[in-house]
Amino acid sequence: MTTGHRITIERSDRHVRVVHGGQVLAESDRSLVLRETGCPERYYIPPEDVRLDLLTPSDAQTYCPFKGTASYWSLADAADLVWAYADPKPDVAEIRDHLCFYEVEVF
Repeated sequence: MTTGHRITIERSDRHVRVVHGGQVLAESDRSLVLRETGCPERYYIPPEDVRLDLLTPSDAQTYCPFKGTASYWSLADAADLVWAYADPKPDVAEIRDHLCFYEVEVF
C-alpha cells in the first residue's frame, strides 16, 4: 500500500441483493464489504450466491495496484457489470473469486 491508501475487508452483517432490470442477480447474507480510500464501499459476494447462469464472461480486464487483475462478466444489456479477482494481491486475498457489482441493495 502507498502512504495514505488503505483497504479493509470484513464480513458484512447486512443482507445484500443485486437486481438488474427487475431480475435478481445475487442475494447474500455472506458478503464481504471492502472499504478503500477514495472509493465507495463495495460488496463482494460468494459465487454460490450469484446467478452465474445469467452472466457471460467478458474479455475486459483491469489492473489495480492494490488488488490485482480483475476479470468481468456482462449481461446482454449491461457490459462489464460484474468483476472478480481470481488471484488477488495477498493483502486482499479474502476477496478471491467473490463477485462484485456496481449497484447493490443493502438492508
